[in-house]
Amino acid sequence: MPKTFHEIPRVRPATPVLDRAATPERLRRLGEAELEELADELRQDLLYSVGRTGGHFGAGLGVIELTIALHYVYDTPKDRLVWDVGHQAYPHKILTGRRERMGSLRQKDGLAAFPRRSESEYDTFGVGHSSTSISAALGMAIAARLQGKKRKSIAVIGDGALTAGMAFEALNHAPEVGADMLVVLNDNDMSISRNVGGLSNYLAKILSSRTYSSMREGSKKVLSRLPGAWEIARRTEEYAKGMLVPGTLFEELGWNYIGPIDGHDLPTLIATLRNMRDLAGPQFLHVVTKKGKGFAPAEVDPITWHAISKLEPVDGKPAPKKPAGPKYSNVFGQWLCDMAAADARLTGITPAMKEGSDLVEFSERYPDRYFDVAIAEQHAVTLAAGMACEGAKPVVAIYSTFLQRAYDQLIHDVAVQNLDVLFAIDRAGLVGEDGPTHAGSFDLTYLRCIPGMLVMTPSDENEMRRMLTTGYHYEGPAAVRYPRGNGPNAPLEPGLEPLEIGKGVVRREGKRVALLVFGVQLPQAMQVAETLDATVVDMRFVKPLDETLVREMAGNHDLLVTLEENSIMGGAGSAVGECLARANLQLPILHLGLPDYYVEHAKPGEMLAECGLDAAGIEASIHARLAALDAPR
Repeated sequence: MPKTFHEIPRVRPATPVLDRAATPERLRRLGEAELEELADELRQDLLYSVGRTGGHFGAGLGVIELTIALHYVYDTPKDRLVWDVGHQAYPHKILTGRRERMGSLRQKDGLAAFPRRSESEYDTFGVGHSSTSISAALGMAIAARLQGKKRKSIAVIGDGALTAGMAFEALNHAPEVGADMLVVLNDNDMSISRNVGGLSNYLAKILSSRTYSSMREGSKKVLSRLPGAWEIARRTEEYAKGMLVPGTLFEELGWNYIGPIDGHDLPTLIATLRNMRDLAGPQFLHVVTKKGKGFAPAEVDPITWHAISKLEPVDGKPAPKKPAGPKYSNVFGQWLCDMAAADARLTGITPAMKEGSDLVEFSERYPDRYFDVAIAEQHAVTLAAGMACEGAKPVVAIYSTFLQRAYDQLIHDVAVQNLDVLFAIDRAGLVGEDGPTHAGSFDLTYLRCIPGMLVMTPSDENEMRRMLTTGYHYEGPAAVRYPRGNGPNAPLEPGLEPLEIGKGVVRREGKRVALLVFGVQLPQAMQVAETLDATVVDMRFVKPLDETLVREMAGNHDLLVTLEENSIMGGAGSAVGECLARANLQLPILHLGLPDYYVEHAKPGEMLAECGLDAAGIEASIHARLAALDAPR
């Protein structure tokens, strides 16, 4: 059994076996008797490394044994190992030559938070969003067959990720093409089955063995000569397995289902994987693990320990922090409860983001009006559309990067029908250490082109609260996009007062330069404006744009500067440019926003500085443009 640790080590632990397993090739030289010790050392080393950097935590602890077994049995990187999402891939990184770089994890120019093809040949597919692994591994298996190459494809997917429709689309397709591949279901919440123990482990070994497979194929040949006999035998086997193991669904889809087995039992894992490695056709192995396995606090509370911040030095004091307002997600959560109390039609929908989007209190106070649809963004949006058809007032709480996955549903099922659905879009803009897969870089671009869509960008917590009310009462689809983290601590008005739609506000009068701000860069804009004596406008609405105010600013200033934490291409600044073009107004415009490349992981402040969206960058860009305008021609 794995050792259980109770504290995160602050000093690098001694790991003599892990030291000899720096790569999968070296790992495969170890004897099987050494693998249990390797698992304990790897778990302790993971605790140490994440304690130094922060990062995803519980999922990796839960797949220590599985990671070792997969690299031990399969010839990686020749055999393709695809991790779903990637929260659990830190042990994989440690075992694939990156152990000494784990101290740079999620830091600027350091290791990425998720598997990435450019980082290692062992990272066969870049991930970050869930439920993609089976499709990717299936594509790899088909490509290998077309190229005449003998290599294996393995997808490791969690029980949560398996709830997404995309995973089932791939599960349905693989048997159709007879793919030789393995799907490992890492069931770490016991959401599919609790049938784990000696009997199920024993059955898995039997059902995956060559002897059983040979007997099964031989019996098929004999019985196929007797009319109806093979079909009777096949169904008898199916029903017998169905009584003992929960794989009937996967068997019906055409997979050879094995399990469930204990995902922390290394000998059983290795024996089963070896048996399954050379079986033809789609293979499905169900392993049951425990999130946070081997670290006592995480085993008790896996949600809290899903990810951690880096540890503060024992003899040091945390750096003093400036007072900050509530998190934007907390403001949303409170507004949702307040609006639900005021309107019984309100429903709250989230795709597995109850804690992240702060629907916890709402779910407890209004359980009949709360719907967590699991990792199924497309379903979440169309579910909201169906509710809106019948007079409900659904609010979809979703991260910007995940709304991308339901774009067709947003257009076809909500917007085309002009349904009353409010999208509370969290994590808009840059999100820091999780990097480009989780950044909300494109929502203003892909939302403002949708006819009838109301799109709002709050500059502080109170503006956000009022915009949520505005969108809720709007007749049609509406979106409020707000960032991760804390606001500037603006006083919150307790009521539920909406804003006048399509109206911006001049926050400071100045000369020559007007900064048109869409969102939370307002404090930086105000700081720069004091230096330049510039005008600052809180635009508030991306759609409908306050075109009257834009034309007024164009008539009174030499330069307009648009500011947004969204892709410059097609974003709010583009809307301003289009407005001026329609009015036949020719005026220099400086567009500041996210550049036309993926901004890599770093601290949020470092990312903003790289994009020129901190105060210093904004001021430097304006000075450069003014110098160009003033230069003799």
